[in-house]
Amino acid sequence: MERKNAWTTYSEDETAKVMELGSDYRDYLDRSKTERECAKETVARAEKAGYKDLDSVSSLKPGDRIYVNTMGKAVQLYIIGEKPIEKGLNIVGAHIDSPRMDIKQNPMYEDSDLCYLDTHYYGGIKKYQWVALPLALHGVVAKKDGSVVDIAIGEDDGDPVVGISDLLIHLSATQLDKKGSVVIEGEDLDVIVGGMPLKDAEKDKVKSRVLQILKDKYGFEEEDFLSAEIEVVPAGRSRDFGLDRSMVIGYGHDDRVCAYAELDAMLGIEGIPEYTCCCILADKEEIGSVGATGMQAKYFENAVAEIMDKCGDYSELKLRKALASSKMLSCDVSAGFDPSYAYAFEKKNAAFLGRGVCFNKFTGSRGKGGSNDANAEYIGKLRAIMDENSVSFQTAEIGKVDQGGGGTIAFICALYGMNVIDSGVPVLSMHAPWEIISKADLYEAVKAYKAFLINA
Repeated sequence: MERKNAWTTYSEDETAKVMELGSDYRDYLDRSKTERECAKETVARAEKAGYKDLDSVSSLKPGDRIYVNTMGKAVQLYIIGEKPIEKGLNIVGAHIDSPRMDIKQNPMYEDSDLCYLDTHYYGGIKKYQWVALPLALHGVVAKKDGSVVDIAIGEDDGDPVVGISDLLIHLSATQLDKKGSVVIEGEDLDVIVGGMPLKDAEKDKVKSRVLQILKDKYGFEEEDFLSAEIEVVPAGRSRDFGLDRSMVIGYGHDDRVCAYAELDAMLGIEGIPEYTCCCILADKEEIGSVGATGMQAKYFENAVAEIMDKCGDYSELKLRKALASSKMLSCDVSAGFDPSYAYAFEKKNAAFLGRGVCFNKFTGSRGKGGSNDANAEYIGKLRAIMDENSVSFQTAEIGKVDQGGGGTIAFICALYGMNVIDSGVPVLSMHAPWEIISKADLYEAVKAYKAFLINA
């Protein structure tokens, strides 16, 4: 039952392909620090490969490649297949939001000659991991005149960075007696953005200088924070990890590594597939898949309905049949086994870095609460597809039964009646500012998703 390390199966030529894919993924990751940036990069790559906006076409036929961009935060890609869509779609779905901190609507204040931005953390994080490291600001500012300004500070070599201070060890006796969950509390995650007074200002002189800088560079007034979406993320590019360069360390592997694998698989499909292929990149999974761009919204269902209509074969009943007949891989990362914290894992049922793409029959927590528990028959078919296409894969749970757990978008899509299973790339330090994945697992994920889309 023990799975081989995928690296041991590669020839020199294939190892070179793994490394090449890893480099391209790093480029994608570095351009995708936020869900908006990820959606933009995805659309750019899709258009380069010949995909067209669904709104730009009046009719569709087998072989057509289209995309749907939802509010610039969620993207779907489709390749129209030979069979009527009523017979079902082959779907791979990931999310493109990641844990971070969001700037509040009224965030800026000055205290003791320092200027701060107040934040609200997004998703599940260990708050103490986000202090004492360089951070960047990414996002958009929507002005009252309807214009939207892109913000990106902290990534270019000449850019300044921002950050959150920590208490010096010399005065930390009280702090270090606290539980890990409250060593740093949510209201303490305030980002330092300035420390030089503006001499001519009457009050809040440091804050005034920071506002002057924002106005000069972006035409940004303090009131514009009311309609801004600015995210605080780790500053800097992803890097090869390990002396052998076998891994990648970067921000946002969860879940952009699966998003990239899906996208690369879709762009690698040639000709006309038997069933319509679909790639979903959703937003807001880290906070429950809520909102207009989360997977609980109806944009996926609406897109399928419109596509069927433009194929000349829509009815409400056919739409319901199409969704229920579909097959899906919910592509989200899994917890990689970490020998340093072996007590949290059940080793026989853990995912290991380097052993290939991972399948999780169920996620959830403790008694499988909140999970989608995939059918055995469906898993049997997937095993056959993986073996026939020489995909290195493994199965896993997210840690010991009573240790914790987590969820994905799988249960939401399963509500349509389709077969769904979670599948993804194992990650070390998941939800930390810097996460680690194996290039081999990414490579096998691309192979797996492409094999699934063509053969399921």
